[in-house]
Amino acid sequence: MVKILNSSGGHTLITSFSLITRMLFLHKTNLSRLANNAANFATSAGRQQQAKTAILMLNMGGPQHTDQVHDYLLRIMTDRDMIQLPVQSRLGPWIAQRRTPEVQKKYKEIGGGSPILKWTELQGQLMCEQLDKVSPATAPHKHYVGFRYVNPLTEDTLAKIESDKPERVVLFSQYPQYSCATSGSSFNSIFSHYRDNSLPTNIKWSIIDRWGTHPLLIKTFAQRIREELAKFVETKRNDVVILFTAHSLPLKAVNRGDAYPSEIGASVHMVMQELGQSNPYSLAWQSKVGPLPWLAPATDDAIKGYVKQGRKNFILVPIAFVNEHIETLHELDIEYCDELAKDVGVEEIRRAAAPNDHPLFIEALSSIVADHLKSTQPVNPKFLMRCPMCTNPRCRESKKWYQQLCSH
Repeated sequence: MVKILNSSGGHTLITSFSLITRMLFLHKTNLSRLANNAANFATSAGRQQQAKTAILMLNMGGPQHTDQVHDYLLRIMTDRDMIQLPVQSRLGPWIAQRRTPEVQKKYKEIGGGSPILKWTELQGQLMCEQLDKVSPATAPHKHYVGFRYVNPLTEDTLAKIESDKPERVVLFSQYPQYSCATSGSSFNSIFSHYRDNSLPTNIKWSIIDRWGTHPLLIKTFAQRIREELAKFVETKRNDVVILFTAHSLPLKAVNRGDAYPSEIGASVHMVMQELGQSNPYSLAWQSKVGPLPWLAPATDDAIKGYVKQGRKNFILVPIAFVNEHIETLHELDIEYCDELAKDVGVEEIRRAAAPNDHPLFIEALSSIVADHLKSTQPVNPKFLMRCPMCTNPRCRESKKWYQQLCSH
């Protein structure tokens, strides 16, 4: 140490020197921190605004607030891909208006709105975080949500994607099993949008249209079932009926050749294989609307029928839904697991949670997209086929358009 004394023998100079040195050190440190923070911020902002790969997650959606219910129902009831009605332009709005109060009441009973947007955003965020790690060549990845019947509407999200100018867009259906009424409607809406608007250049497009037998999705459903089975006492655990339930479909669509029933059956078969055929099981169909014949048996009728046969312990498994919404939280939880179960004398009934943010499911999503990005096949040939008895000209035009879109 060097001491510098003033004339009076004090340490004024050394103190001043030390203070100046310390100030310079702190100033340099702060500048370094500011530079690092600025660099991190710029990188983060760049990743958000300049995604190399955009992943558009397509789904039906659900009203987040009860004041959105009417417009949500109106879009459903006037969508001829979803439902065909006589004089639909008049009857559809009338049905939507008539059903609005009843449906609003149901949403109030599950907290005031659908959580499907919350879950989809979370799933997309977690999926992209994994994709950035496992597929750096296509990073950064950014997810977008495109709903068919409520905000954020698919056409609005497409405009947002265009403004972000990614190199590639993956259209990723969030319906694991394909149906013309659900997945098909979402894909047709994209076709209709670009029929009326200019298609952006310099973007590579590809499609993930169905994935109902992906091993990690199957493992997710199996794990959700195991979680509920473990809650039954051991003496009756092996006798619990695993009742898979999926949104029903009009027989008119089934007879036209819609692939949905067979794809649902394939998912059920794979889940039971994963479980080692541990329990008796069956498949039923929920959410029928209107007087026309739909797929049967209905889920509530199946519960009643099994109770009459002496089977009184159940796990309901929503096999076609990847996140919670009105059909799980109200129809299954309130109408069946609570009200119906009490009425018909069920001993114990539980409902397996939807995949939501289960780690296996997030791994499934990222794995599906990563494998797709590495593939040389931008679209599944099955997607480009129409149902054997299809007479819908819009569907014919849409399939031709997608074939051209994905060949560029």
